[in-house]
Amino acid sequence: MIHLRKIKKIFCLFLLTAFLVFPNQALALQSHAAPEGIYVHQLVHIFFLAALCYLFWDIRRSSFPSKGWRFLQIFCIFMVLWNIVAFTGHWVGESIEAGDIIKDGGYLSAKIAGPITATKLIYYFTKLDHIFSVPAMFCLYLCLRSLYVEICNRVDS
Repeated sequence: MIHLRKIKKIFCLFLLTAFLVFPNQALALQSHAAPEGIYVHQLVHIFFLAALCYLFWDIRRSSFPSKGWRFLQIFCIFMVLWNIVAFTGHWVGESIEAGDIIKDGGYLSAKIAGPITATKLIYYFTKLDHIFSVPAMFCLYLCLRSLYVEICNRVDS
């Protein structure tokens, strides 16, 4: 008789395979209607940035010795930078016209329409915010892994 755990594992593997083989829109990007949406979104960036600064300060103040806590501090730094870049991108995006960025071949082939201005360049480069968010998530992963290994070593000894 097949154990219930095996059935759950097979079902999860089936779902994962189905999602990978038959992808649909991820809907990861959300546009905000009316000015209220962007105001709230920008305020969230400010609050998240403040929370990350406090977390960074509190970890430093507490002087946690392990490597995992240092990775968490690096995560905080990268996410603070990400928040600044994203906030700036949203702010500058309010002054960009629809025709200023040409997306003939889709999102990944976007080009700046001439004449090139500082506002257009800032907007274009702030769309590269993943340069900060991806390393941040990797540092968070390293932090959690390091803390987990540390806890496992304490339990074993």
